[in-house]
Amino acid sequence: MIEALRSDKIVDKMGGRFKLCALIQRRLRELAVDGARPLVEREGRTDLEVVIEEILQDKIEPRWVDATEASAKGGAGWPLESA
Repeated sequence: MIEALRSDKIVDKMGGRFKLCALIQRRLRELAVDGARPLVEREGRTDLEVVIEEILQDKIEPRWVDATEASAKGGAGWPLESA
């Protein structure tokens, strides 16, 4: 178990468990499927551990996109943005 997930600190930082889960899933897909590079040093850590560290270090954050905006090419959702 990853120690950071035992604390409510990371949940509060993201604004809830659902938002945290959605962010983790999106970033895991980027790392595992899309071949994105980690924003922190891997140091032998799993993809999940890397994602948690990226969140804790404010390297990624969710930004809600409204599908009605002209700039929303992919529709509504939680795109990731590097800090």
